[in-house]
Amino acid sequence: MFTGIIEGVGRLAARESIGGDVRFTFAVGSLPFEQVQMGESIAVNGVCLTVIDFDDSSFKADASTETLDLTTLGGLAEGAVINLERAMRPTDRLGGHLVSGHVDGFGKVLSIHEDARALRWRFAAPKALLKYIAKKGSICVDGVSLTVNEADDEGFEVALIPHTVANTAFSATGVGSAVNLEIDLVARYVERLLGQGAAQ
Repeated sequence: MFTGIIEGVGRLAARESIGGDVRFTFAVGSLPFEQVQMGESIAVNGVCLTVIDFDDSSFKADASTETLDLTTLGGLAEGAVINLERAMRPTDRLGGHLVSGHVDGFGKVLSIHEDARALRWRFAAPKALLKYIAKKGSICVDGVSLTVNEADDEGFEVALIPHTVANTAFSATGVGSAVNLEIDLVARYVERLLGQGAAQ
């Protein structure tokens, strides 16, 4: 599990095709990387990946064809800026919201405009996900926990404060960019419970 509070910004250092899928090497950049362990989980742009090798400044992770098809990692170019978060520990503060690292779909940046010192970002989202996105609810965009300011039938808006833009890959993201979306876990389970109740 993750919190959606980005711990560091890194880059995609290399990608290698192996047996039909891909092995990535990620430069950890500003991510605190002491005491990293083999097999631990790290969210890369909101995608939970397993560390299979590492050194002082980078780690390697394999991505299946499913991951490549259903997240933006499949089209990520070498040198691309990435958001990084190591898995949370039971004693960590939950500063964002509970994030699984299992991406639900693609979004797209539709517009960015100034709103006082913040930036108002509007994203398109698939119709199948929009029913889970509610005003003042939580959404995870490229691994970043955000509060929804507005939501309608086409997409949603969030406000990014200067700190968020400066300390995440949003500083290198522009209009037209594809992003990973993960809906709030609570919305997913509420739907499941209500559906079971209606079936009884």
